[in-house]
Amino acid sequence: MSINGRTRIAFVLALAVAGAGTAAAGDDIPRTPSGKPDFSGNYDIAHLTPIQRSPELGNRLNLTAEEAQAIRDREAQNIDQRSRASDPDRKAPPVGGSVGAYNYFFMDRGTGGFQIDGKYRTSVLIDPPNGRFPPLTERGKARREGLYGFSKRNTGPAWWRDREVGPYDGPESLSIADRCIFSLEATIPVYSKSYNNIKTVVQTDTHLMILIEWMHYARIIPISPSREQAKHLPETIRSRAGDSFAWWEGDTLVVDTTNFLEENWIATTLFGEPSPPADQHVVERFSFQDADTLLYQYTLESGDWETPYSGEYTWPATDDKLYEFACHEGNYATGNTLRGARFEERDVAAQSSGAP
Repeated sequence: MSINGRTRIAFVLALAVAGAGTAAAGDDIPRTPSGKPDFSGNYDIAHLTPIQRSPELGNRLNLTAEEAQAIRDREAQNIDQRSRASDPDRKAPPVGGSVGAYNYFFMDRGTGGFQIDGKYRTSVLIDPPNGRFPPLTERGKARREGLYGFSKRNTGPAWWRDREVGPYDGPESLSIADRCIFSLEATIPVYSKSYNNIKTVVQTDTHLMILIEWMHYARIIPISPSREQAKHLPETIRSRAGDSFAWWEGDTLVVDTTNFLEENWIATTLFGEPSPPADQHVVERFSFQDADTLLYQYTLESGDWETPYSGEYTWPATDDKLYEFACHEGNYATGNTLRGARFEERDVAAQSSGAP
């Protein structure tokens, strides 16, 4: 599926309004021997700007300096409060309730919002103009209704027992995020998550490699001499991150991705979204905002949404290193999830039979 003329024009206009003056950087940016901008390096994309804008802000694109400072202050207080030692005399969580997750020590959501043209943004999304995802189509709604109920609150009665295929039948029935296989929203389009936000970029004249810390996934993108000379793989060859190629438009590298693999399980945990549909099409744009900051822009189009949507934010360079994610090593959650489901099923079966 290709982004049509209407979509392309809307995307260009959105970027012109929201990001004017940012895509074309000065002569102080790093360049390769061939003269192209050199994006090689490490980037920490953690930030507190929400993906979707708060509805009460309407079409408002920017925050005031005072509002941005208030967000930083709230997060500093949050970090201080949640980083305190746990009460050793605390009670066990209630039956069927949440047992919690990692301590806040492991979280790294950033300390403030990002700036474009010196102004803090109200959201990552810039199109639609209200900064929110467009409405789902009927197909999009149906695909989400068909997801396994991983997020359903567990109140104790093994609610999944009557399902022909349940979410806890075995390792393969768990989400690919639970199984440490892949995280779509950390990969394409790229979003900031609660931790592991480092991206390592290695660039040559013919390829761009983006190493994604979350799930340790590498995107290897061929760079074509021009858009006209670039070709996707045959439609029969698909992957979870799709098939990408890139070309230069001035000092901006444009990445076009199709051939996504549509699967019948949850592919993202950030939104509770299914895997991308087979017709999904993503266009990303990489440029320098300044010598130490990339501007990342994207547009996504698929039959799951009534209209395409676009977003943008910055990737600040960092001296920090990307470490192996190593999610599967020590992944006790998978075994304990399945073990807990079997215990609960046995309890319910015993109650049904009247056994003591």
